[in-house]
Amino acid sequence: MEEKNNEQQLNIELSEETAEGIYSNLAIITHSNSEFIVDFVKMMPGVPKAKVKSRIILTPQHAKRLMKALKDNISKFEQVHGTIKDTDAPSGFPMNFGGPPAQA
Repeated sequence: MEEKNNEQQLNIELSEETAEGIYSNLAIITHSNSEFIVDFVKMMPGVPKAKVKSRIILTPQHAKRLMKALKDNISKFEQVHGTIKDTDAPSGFPMNFGGPPAQA
């Protein structure tokens, strides 16, 4: 007797444009009582203005799942490539833009 797989498969489509990705060297995270907002920014040396390149809005539950997935993947990366050096954020850069305190 064959067992049927009751799990639904999710078919994820990735367009060519999205597959190219967007470079970001800064993430700004803010939150409300119902969502987390992650703005991905591209900062260039010597340029005082930076643009948000992408904004992702997550539920608190999804934000926590993302945090766990990132932690797991960073751990696996460091096992292969060594510890990732933590660098300081640029000085004088506001981390909350008037919203709740953020961590990036």
